[in-house]
Order: sequence, then C-alpha cells, then structure tokens
Amino acid sequence: MMKKVLFFVACLLACNSLMAEDLMVNSPNKKMRFTLHTGKTLKFSVRAFGRAAIDPTKIDLQVDGKYLGAGAKIANSSIKEHQLSETPVVPVKFETVDNHYNELTVKFKSGIQLIARAYDAGVAYRFVLDKKGSVIINNEVFDFTLPGNPKVFFPTEESLISHYERYYEVFNMKNILAGTFCSLPMLNIVAGDLHVGLTEADLFDYPHLFLESNGKGQLVSKFPHVVKATVAEKGELGDRNEIITEEADYIAKTAGKRSFPWRVFPIAEEAGDLIEGNLVYKLSTPSKIKDTSWIKPGKVAWDWWNANNLYGVDFKAGLNNETYKYYIDFAANNNIPYVILDEGWTKSTTNIKEYAKDINVEELVKYGNERGVGLILWALWGPLNEDIAGTLDLYEKWGVKGIKIDFMQRADQDMVNFYEEVAVLAAERHLLVDYHGAFKPTGMEKTYPNIVNYEGVKGLENNKWSDEVTPTHNVTLPFTRMLAGPLDYTPGAMDNAHAQNYMIRFDRPMAIGTRAHQAAMFVVYEAPLQMMADSPSNYEREQKFTSFIAQMPTTWDETKVISGEVGEHIIIARRHGNDWFLAGMTGAEGMETAVALDFLKDGQYEAEILTDGPNAEMAAIDYLLKTKSVSKADELNIKMVNGGGFAVIFHKK
Repeated sequence: MMKKVLFFVACLLACNSLMAEDLMVNSPNKKMRFTLHTGKTLKFSVRAFGRAAIDPTKIDLQVDGKYLGAGAKIANSSIKEHQLSETPVVPVKFETVDNHYNELTVKFKSGIQLIARAYDAGVAYRFVLDKKGSVIINNEVFDFTLPGNPKVFFPTEESLISHYERYYEVFNMKNILAGTFCSLPMLNIVAGDLHVGLTEADLFDYPHLFLESNGKGQLVSKFPHVVKATVAEKGELGDRNEIITEEADYIAKTAGKRSFPWRVFPIAEEAGDLIEGNLVYKLSTPSKIKDTSWIKPGKVAWDWWNANNLYGVDFKAGLNNETYKYYIDFAANNNIPYVILDEGWTKSTTNIKEYAKDINVEELVKYGNERGVGLILWALWGPLNEDIAGTLDLYEKWGVKGIKIDFMQRADQDMVNFYEEVAVLAAERHLLVDYHGAFKPTGMEKTYPNIVNYEGVKGLENNKWSDEVTPTHNVTLPFTRMLAGPLDYTPGAMDNAHAQNYMIRFDRPMAIGTRAHQAAMFVVYEAPLQMMADSPSNYEREQKFTSFIAQMPTTWDETKVISGEVGEHIIIARRHGNDWFLAGMTGAEGMETAVALDFLKDGQYEAEILTDGPNAEMAAIDYLLKTKSVSKADELNIKMVNGGGFAVIFHKK
C-alpha cells in the first residue's frame, strides 16, 4: 500500500513539474536576468551582476473577482530584442535616448499576458488584458521579496490622502513593523552594494501602487480604491482638504483591452548608475501632442516661498500689480522666462476665474510680454475640476503660459484621470502644467510633454515650517525620488545656515546647508520648470551669485554621474549644447576630492567655479566664485564642507 501511495505522490510531483515552467529573459549585456515562474502561483525573480537581486515575488491580477495568474496555463511565449533611438521633446537627461532591451511576452489561456523587459540598467514587467467591454480590477498582487535583510530607504506614509512629500526613513527590511506603508519610489540596498529601486511607469486610468509591510520581511501591494464620495474637511482648510466618505470595493473600473502600469526596478552596483538608467522615460508612451514647438521649459521667479518679501522699493510689497511687475522686471533682467502668480492672485481660493482687487492678470501679461516674460497661474485642483475647459479657455484668453495645480492629495484612479484630462485640455490651449501637491511622475510627462514638473517631494517649501529638509535628505533625493522623474524641489535659498544656527521662519525662510549646496541643486535636481525660490530683493543684493545660477539651463543633452552614495554625496556632470555643468553636494559630512574633467570635449573651456568659501564651515553663506581656463586633461580639486556643495559652468571657447 505504501508503495502505491509513494508512486501516486511521485506522479503528482511529476505532473506539477510539467505544469510549472520558468521563462527567462536577459538584458543585452547579460548582466540582468528576469525569470518568470509559473505554476500554482505566478512569481518572478531577478538576478543582477551574478547574484540575487529580487527573490521569487508573487504577482497576479484579480479581474471581475477572479485571479487570472494563479494556475494559469501558458498558451505561447516569445522573446524579442528591441533597439530604438528616441528624441525627447523635453530632454530631462539626454537629447537622444537609446532604448535597448530584450522583451519576454507570455500569453496565458486565461486571457492575460505578462510582458517583461530586461535592460542593462534594470528590469520591468506589466500585465496586459484582452477582454471585451469593461472590467472591474479588484486587486493587483505584488508581494515584494528581497534576499537577506536589505537596507531600505522607505518613504513612509501615514495615509493614502497625502501630498507625497516624504522623508526617506532608513530601515532594515525585516525591522519594518507590520502595517507600515510607503509610497514610491523606494530604494533597497541588497547584499551591501546592489541598489534595487522600485517605481512604476506608463500609468493611466489606474491607481498608484503603495507597499505595506507584513511584518515578515516582505512588502505587499496596497492600492487606493475608487472614490465614490467625499466631503470637505471642516475648518479653514476646507477649500483644499477633503475626507473620503465612501469607497468602492475595487481599485479600478476600466477597459478590458488594455495594458497596465509597468512595475519598474532600476538596478545598479553604483548608486549613480540609477540616475543614468532613465527607465521610466524608456517605458512610457511617446508624445501624443503633435505640435510641441510651443513647449518651452525654463526657470521661474517664484513668489510664495519668500512671501512676496521685497524691500528697498517705493511701494508696499504684497499681492498687487506693483509687486508682480517688480518680479517681471527681475526675471527680464536675469533672462528668466517665467514668473508665477501663486496663491493669492484669485478673488478667492475657490473663485479661480476672477483676480483679486489689487491684481490685474491681463495687464501683467501685457507687461510681461513686452519684456519677454510669461506668467504661470496657481489654482486649487477642486475648483479647476468643476470646469476645466472653461477655466483654461479663460487663462488662454488672458494670455498666460501655464498653470500650477495644487492640493490633489490622492492617487486613486479618478485622480490619475484628472491629471491626464488637464494635460490634454491644457495642451490644446498651449499651456504648460506644473503639478504641485501631487503624486510622483510616472512617465505621463513623456506622453504629454506640456507637463513640465511634479512636486511629490519634501522640498524647500518645508523649511517654512520644519527642520526636516537636511543636507542628508537633499543628497538622498537624487537616488530615490528622482528615479520617478522631475521634481519641483524649488531651490535657490539665499539665507543659509548650518543646523545649529537654523531657525524655522514662515515668512522669511532659510535653508540648512551652504550657499554652494543650493547652487548645486540647479544641476543635480532635474526640473524642466525650475523655480528660483527666494526674493528678488535678496537675489539683487548678490547679483554675482544670482547671475551664476540664473544661467543654469533646465534641460540637459547629456548626463554623467561622477560619483555618489545615497545620503552622503553626489557629483554629477551635465551638458547643454556646447557647455558643460558640474555640481556636487554633501550630506552630514564634508569631503575633498579631485574631479577629472575627462567628460569635456576637445578644446579649451572657461570655467566659472563656485565653491564653499574658506569660512563656510561656520558661515554657511560663504562662497567663492572664480574663473580659470581648463581642458579635458585637467582635474579640479574640490573641498565641500558638511552640508556643502560646488557648481561649475564650463563655457566652450
């Protein structure tokens, strides 16, 4: 009898092994391998640089109440190599993008497909559905499993209602308490040196992915459900904060024939390679805007952070035409193409079709046009959502160049659709879009390149009310939040102090770190629409420094990370046209280094070099600015203090 039982068990195991199948795809350089494990459950794993990067991770899609991946049988599969050359409308990192990958496509008899891509810089996968009509997506399973007990840079969230401006807490994976959850992107360091990021791309008509610890060293998927009803929060913030009172029991209702978002894993041995990988751009849908000639990125003179604090003028500064004309004059004098009219220009925060009594937008537009400066208008998302087309028609009639939309605070399917609707309608009216109070970018800015920035970052505005924006945080962001795309950090603070001298001041804010640390942000942080956050009066007092940062471009033809460690330092070189720009930032500890200039092309360059001054360890505002002639054969000896930095502009002779 025992022999029969053993024989029966052996047959079962043999049948299961026949049903289960592993399908693999390697990157072009063979250093990345994505493996799909099929059978009773659907899982994937990743090896990178000869070792485990992601352990078997369960994935699935629940459609109309049924999980389609569990036990699904393979109909067919294929692997193809793709090599494309793309020219971005808005070159955030490169003027030409080499999109080279190997792609595995697996079709299951259940009507679902899985597509996986292996790049030299990481891997990605997505589900594809082929069903008639509309479907309900009840859930998407993603049980993120990493080898060992990796170090995790974890953007903890307290609620799914959030501005997604997070400080990256550092944990070991197995120490994250059950129920603790985060937004994306996140970063993990596996086996001491393997950097494994996670974000998402090409996300439309679908909620954002969050991850929640199960307390067992694993992170599981968490999604906002479809919102059915909300009420305004009671109190003075009721114009912008809402409470969800009713949700559906599903995460999306959508078309049955569609692709779902890419789950994106940038992977690198060197932290800086994460930045150069550019995976979100490569995985996103190309531009749907036919005529993009009107899309002009650039810098913005910003009013809100500095609370319109002008001084040395012969009028009362504030929310009035005199103040904004001064901002326009400042922008024109420094070749800054835009001025933003932030909160306060409207008759009320909910009446965004009329301007306040001391503001005349059409007069300011005319004044700006005469000086080559365009205006961008701030608006709350709720009032805009009541009449998107009508409001944008009015702004187009006034002649403004763009809109900054604020306080979205959600990442569910309907909110994602709001972002797309605004982008489409704004593009039809030749308006740029800056999403503030926003979730992270997911590549929609490639599809609609009039989207020129997103916030979704704990940036400089937090200095008005907290001490959390530290140099360590600042040099964590390039390797974490910036993996998703552009970030509206809003640099340029002129009142600089080390932590022991820092004070929280809402109306006259300052920043932690040196003046050179702030200057470096204009090269390090990717932001096609880049704010200059401080007061024109402060900038004009130090015109030498202002002229230096004002000439920094906001788009880049080439990007090369020289060195970097998450939370410790970054040194990066970028090219715009014939000129090169080099910058570095440090966290809690300073550093001295020699930077080889071999990234330069042949010939001589005049280098404008801005560094921490000799007294910057005590007085964070201290900096030096000098010029010298250099070539690619030279190197620069750089010293950065704690919370320090440097920036260099190389003009081709």
